[in-house]
Amino acid sequence: DCPNGLDCYHDLEAGLAQAKATGKPILLDFTGYACVNCRKMEEHVWPVPVVQSKIEKEYVLVSLYVDDKTELPAAEQRDYTTCTGQQKRLVTKGNKWSTLQTETFINNSQPYYALISPDGVLLTDPVGYTPDAQDYGDFLQRGVNAMKELNKRASK
Repeated sequence: DCPNGLDCYHDLEAGLAQAKATGKPILLDFTGYACVNCRKMEEHVWPVPVVQSKIEKEYVLVSLYVDDKTELPAAEQRDYTTCTGQQKRLVTKGNKWSTLQTETFINNSQPYYALISPDGVLLTDPVGYTPDAQDYGDFLQRGVNAMKELNKRASK
């Protein structure tokens, strides 16, 4: 269920719990089943050794499918007022994750990658489709560096 044999979570709360338990930052992957560029990233960029190693060893991967049609449990279905004042009914997992992406990052394209601390602090600017493995690896390293800096500040 996770690309390239990587361990991943498909629920943000579960991923946050793992990140808090391990002290690792989260690679938040807004993706879609029907997303061609998402598959290109998973097939051509993520398997590059330096990228795969960073994802495996340095991050908790949380892949959120914005087109997941699975209904949320009734207790989680709700009406939501967007930042623009529109009413939206959250019924499916995809509704939940696409709303999270749009409301948090003011972006609704996929793939979209954000690096966050276990406490939800954004570590560096998020990126979209990044077909150059070196560029994507640099992005992941910026997140690792920012996490180390956060840990240094916290220990003072």
